[in-house]
Amino acid sequence: MVKESTLNCVEDLIARYPQMAECRADLQAAVEAICDSYRKGHKLIACGNGGSASDSEHIVGELMKGFLLKREIKGELAEKIRANCGEDAQYLIDNLQGALPALSLVNQVALNTAFANDQAPDLSFAQQLLGMGDAGDVLVAISTSGNSTNVIYALEMARVKGVKSIGLLGHSGGKIKARGLADINICVPEDETFKIQELHLPVYHMLCIAVENEFFGEC
Repeated sequence: MVKESTLNCVEDLIARYPQMAECRADLQAAVEAICDSYRKGHKLIACGNGGSASDSEHIVGELMKGFLLKREIKGELAEKIRANCGEDAQYLIDNLQGALPALSLVNQVALNTAFANDQAPDLSFAQQLLGMGDAGDVLVAISTSGNSTNVIYALEMARVKGVKSIGLLGHSGGKIKARGLADINICVPEDETFKIQELHLPVYHMLCIAVENEFFGEC
């Protein structure tokens, strides 16, 4: 179970984007899946192409540091820093922020280019899932068409590795939805690429806000 205030982030999104009401159940399921994964000590993985690659990086940026909340370092972690970091301890405590572990598969330039050149360019995300995906992690797979081959292969490998998957898609959902490749499909109600992307951003912002609230919010 997650906090009521965490689930309210879904309603806040729908209040600002009423067309997203048709995705309410999937948005809530995505929030719950990510929170459950983090609660059990796992990580979030993101991938996509083009603008969706940038979105993958954006998601990681919001999760790995403070987004709307300060995420102050305190308690046991602060004490460990004081015990191990000497004169630097207070600087670290004052400036570091609590992190929600996340990585993007698009920024591994050496690996991606080597694998594309030596093996198969459309399997580079799948190769990373094979190497870094752990059972209990969550994959956010972004594809405006729902037909991106490298994202499809990543979703297939996620299933092999026991990684829960969320497809962030356009209205039709493409092959990803039709083939049931993702555990959760968020199919935003637009069909043109740029309009799909315009709705993807508030969706993943909401996911980041909700998860941050769950682990760093007051109530």
